[in-house]
Amino acid sequence: MNYEQYADTVLKELRHTLQAVDAQKAEAFTTMLGEADEVFCAGAGRSGFEVKGFAMRLMHMGLKSYVVGETCTPNIAKGGLLVVCSGSGATKSLVNHASKAKEVGAKVALITIDPNSPIANMADLVIEISAPSPKSAKQTDMKSIQPMGSLFEQSEGLFMDIVVMMLMARRGMDADTMFGRHANME
Repeated sequence: MNYEQYADTVLKELRHTLQAVDAQKAEAFTTMLGEADEVFCAGAGRSGFEVKGFAMRLMHMGLKSYVVGETCTPNIAKGGLLVVCSGSGATKSLVNHASKAKEVGAKVALITIDPNSPIANMADLVIEISAPSPKSAKQTDMKSIQPMGSLFEQSEGLFMDIVVMMLMARRGMDADTMFGRHANME
């Protein structure tokens, strides 16, 4: 295959996964974000990179958002929301984070491949992205030409970007109002 063929196939895969996300759950997730006192974002590996970008966009919107594990992240409490990105929904450190959040009365939202995973069983909301990954116990009906969990990781990032746009619309924000909070010490 050449570049154009790879690009076409990857875009078709992304269209399939994003359109398969439950729109009502996307709306519910957007509502949870808007109602949370603080949003804590957690993920490992490439999912961790995706959720860090999400935390940054939430900060650009003026929400109190943090990345779990950073030295300046405060404690989570009741009224907080933990957003976990995990294809498997079973990464031990993330299971521990979700357990702690529930223990203190915070809510948990999980973006995952496996809606029956340990974190899903604790979560207040589970957003399923139907993408294949060798790390997930759940097998999907889809096959991807991409290596490992790339399709899931790309899909979760795009899903979170779409949710940001939904939240922006609800709050009457545009890119210009958000840019005012962009880092000025780069």
